[in-house]
Amino acid sequence: MYSLRKLQAYVLGRPAETEEVCTQLRASSVPVSTADCRSCTDPCDLGHDAYPTRFEVDWESQMLGSVVAYNRQIVISTGKADWEKKITDAQGSLAAYLDDLETKEREEHKPVHHTAAKSVRQGIPGLFRNSDSNHLSVLNGSHRTICDDDDCDTVFVFPDFKVVTEVERSSQGAQDLWDNYLDPTVNRAGAFPEKNQQRTWILPYSCIILLCSHKKRDNRCGIAAPKLEHAFIRSLEHHGWDADTQLECPSYTYGSPLEDLNVTPEQRDEIIKSQLRESALSKRALVVKVSHVGGHKYAGNCIIYTPQGAGVWYGRVTPHDVESIVINTIIGGLVLPPLLRGGVNLSRPGCKTLNDW
Repeated sequence: MYSLRKLQAYVLGRPAETEEVCTQLRASSVPVSTADCRSCTDPCDLGHDAYPTRFEVDWESQMLGSVVAYNRQIVISTGKADWEKKITDAQGSLAAYLDDLETKEREEHKPVHHTAAKSVRQGIPGLFRNSDSNHLSVLNGSHRTICDDDDCDTVFVFPDFKVVTEVERSSQGAQDLWDNYLDPTVNRAGAFPEKNQQRTWILPYSCIILLCSHKKRDNRCGIAAPKLEHAFIRSLEHHGWDADTQLECPSYTYGSPLEDLNVTPEQRDEIIKSQLRESALSKRALVVKVSHVGGHKYAGNCIIYTPQGAGVWYGRVTPHDVESIVINTIIGGLVLPPLLRGGVNLSRPGCKTLNDW
């Protein structure tokens, strides 16, 4: 097991690292797989794309623990696969307005935690619950907006596994988004004020796969993301799943947005739980390219979110690893330790997989 990764570990003088991490993860109730990360031989006999020989990856430093804790991570629609080196430098963008807003919140209220994630409860660097931090992680995404108004963005919110539409690209739009859905004091359902043009749905997918493609930050991610996207679509479809690269309007699946439901808060919570379970069973995946997630030296970088509220961060991912990720993590709900950078809500006491409730 882990044959190629173990060989790399022996060369680097860390032969027991994978087994030790497996033991630690199990002790923290993280469901793990002991399957090999690579599904093909070396050289590849299955036709997977290969990275160019000049594609250099950091194999020496400790990858587990290289994730910054956050309360929520959002992905803003842009329809692009590359962006300014720093997305908040784009004046008039929702990312810039949110950056200004978070700076204001940090100055007026409690400090926002940006430190590397190390959960006291779990004791493993890089693993955390979203309640461990009040930091907002902001990414741009390759998905196009589904709003009728071109001045409005469509925003994914994780680990809530929701999509917010009609988000005006303005300081007020950013403030409304924060107040109603992103403030750490607001629960998964949202605040639901009387006057609010923004609308939310549960994402109608079994998982969302985020691939860093931010070429202006690091060319390696610009190279890796398209190859990984192709490999994920190919593998998922081989296993009978649908794989999309653009968001289908969630109203096709769930009808009215959550704001338009004439129900009590308790009933809305039950509807959300029911829709999350329905999404989990759909055998549908959405693959989205995103801006800088950190750790470009570990390219390719991949984050997988599930309706159950888990977010798995993988690094050093190649197209050769994708089939194993699909079988073990996406379908099987098990973490592959050699690829693990960290993750949110991965500790699942009493559950055999991340796909359990």
